[in-house]
Amino acid sequence: MRKATIYVTLKPQVLDPQGKVIMNALHTLGYNNVTEVRASKMFEVTINAENDADIAKEIDEICDKVLANPNIETYYYDIHDE
Repeated sequence: MRKATIYVTLKPQVLDPQGKVIMNALHTLGYNNVTEVRASKMFEVTINAENDADIAKEIDEICDKVLANPNIETYYYDIHDE
């Protein structure tokens, strides 16, 4: 079995209100050197397949259909042993 760690992030041109709230909280706590925060999602998916090419194809389909909104988000992933 293999595991894929998938990261879904907003595209750079999309405003990130959650990141803005986190940045404001950090500034309130005195972390004034922080200039930007972008919130992201991380998923771990275990897949029972042998071939990394097949896993990559399936992960791409999962991301495109379920995990990421292609209009405002992008994704990348790492495939590794469980």
